Amino acid sequence: MFQRILVAVDPSPARHSAVRLTGELAQLTNAEVRVIHVIASAASIAAVVPLEEDTEAQAVLDEALTALRAQGVKAEGTLVRGLTTQVAAAISETAEEFAADLIVLSPHHRGAVEALFDPRVSDAVAHHTNTAILLAPEGNQEA
Repeated sequence: MFQRILVAVDPSPARHSAVRLTGELAQLTNAEVRVIHVIASAASIAAVVPLEEDTEAQAVLDEALTALRAQGVKAEGTLVRGLTTQVAAAISETAEEFAADLIVLSPHHRGAVEALFDPRVSDAVAHHTNTAILLAPEGNQEA
């Protein structure tokens, strides 16, 4: 069963489901967990613009770690910087470095046209890794 789980969190409320599900799985298998949060920036012709402040990013990471540790899960976290186009690669690379055997992501639903021009991170991660991926269902948003 899964012994090393990577969970990717972002500022959206969907992160709570991913963290909760990761904690439940880790409890069942006594797995180690690494939480990753990518501090994304958008690039334009003139500049690179951060989409999140460092303090906000740290708060998202700390919240996830606190929730997991409250469930009795051994968890560590990491912040990574990257452009929005590099988020999936950053998650995949972190999973490989951690030797994760499962990646937990929260899906972000969007229309077909939007997805065509801006693919979901979960889809892109699936194309970057050979690690099993679990999409946490949205719903109960409490961590």
